Amino acid sequence: MRTAQGPFPMQTTYTWQPEDAERTRMTLRNQGEPGGFAAVAGPVMAAAMPRANPLGAVAWVVAR
Repeated sequence: MRTAQGPFPMQTTYTWQPEDAERTRMTLRNQGEPGGFAAVAGPVMAAAMPRANPLGAVAWVVAR
């Protein structure tokens, strides 16, 4: 699925994989680049997210 409008034009991909006879794993992946105000505000929001989510801060530091 693809969207070209809004602050985040993106492509969404869904994949389905059987886990066993009774379960299926669905994976959702979004790809896109922000535009307009979102392109400017994105880095500011990304810097603020670790402070809003302490566990996210640990993951962000480990990922660097």
